[in-house]
Amino acid sequence: MKTSFVSNMSLQNAMRLTVASAQKEMLQLQEETVTGRHADVGAVLGAKTARTLNLHRDLQRMESLKSTNALTTQRLAASQEALGQMSTAANDAMGVLIALSGITSQDQLNLAKDNLGNALSTLTAAANTSFSGEYLFAGINTDVMPLKDYLETSPASDAKVMFDAAFVAHFGFTQGDPAVATIAATDMQAFIDDLEASFMGPVDWQTNWSNASDENMQSRISTAETVQSSTNTNVDGMRYMALGLVISQEMLALGVSEQARKTVSDAAIDYMGRAISGIDGERSRLGISEARVSQANTSLNAQISILSTSINDMEGIDTYEAATRVTTLESQLSLAYTLTSRIQNLSLLNYL
Repeated sequence: MKTSFVSNMSLQNAMRLTVASAQKEMLQLQEETVTGRHADVGAVLGAKTARTLNLHRDLQRMESLKSTNALTTQRLAASQEALGQMSTAANDAMGVLIALSGITSQDQLNLAKDNLGNALSTLTAAANTSFSGEYLFAGINTDVMPLKDYLETSPASDAKVMFDAAFVAHFGFTQGDPAVATIAATDMQAFIDDLEASFMGPVDWQTNWSNASDENMQSRISTAETVQSSTNTNVDGMRYMALGLVISQEMLALGVSEQARKTVSDAAIDYMGRAISGIDGERSRLGISEARVSQANTSLNAQISILSTSINDMEGIDTYEAATRVTTLESQLSLAYTLTSRIQNLSLLNYL
């Protein structure tokens, strides 16, 4: 009786160890079947583990670049949309100015002034477009609103104060003075030339109009390439648009002579043409960046595919073989459970 009891216990312990080992292997195989890779890569690869770690690091770098490229693409697309709004507003303003040729009706001049003011508001709103909490046209000063609102009234904007002061300094009276009717075309042209020098210079523009940096954002799009991913409100296109809209909005509806009004209109049309050319030039430059990002993504996708294949070749398992082994283990475990149950039920009393 005692010898038989010890023999049964030994058999039971042996079966328990067999079941535990099979269960552990089956859990590991089930994990590998789901993940498609060895559960313990280091144990399988040995000295080759460093190689697969390097591949994983390279893959992570490529995927990170793709992620940042997605944001760069969205940023460029938002910039293109805003620049498109500016270009449309500039073209509309050009149409208004051309249509005013020979017009003396105060009502029509006032309507044109309102339309030109709307174009100026569009420029301001588009220039202050933000994406993901950053201003698109601020250069590297992405946390600062780049373009001040000329039409702000409470208090008056710095640019408006500057214009009014320049007008008085040049002519000796304000825009509301009847003496504006005496302004000669040549004197008006001299005033406009002075304004152009002010708008296009670095001091007055960046003091009264712009908070943007001249330095644009650069984005890394591959391990060896960066692109310009922004522009700023200090570019000539935006300056000329602001200048053309300001002189036309401020002076076309004044009681100036027809010759002085024509001088203003001709200058404004010229500036709007330069503005359209400059803004569309910025769109083209950012379009080149968009194309380069797209090409970089194509290259990154190819590199990611190669790295993923290399990693899978080293860490991957034969999923069919693993599934077959799981099935075999399940059968073995079922048999082991049956044998264990029978051993536990063995007793000499059953044979007495």
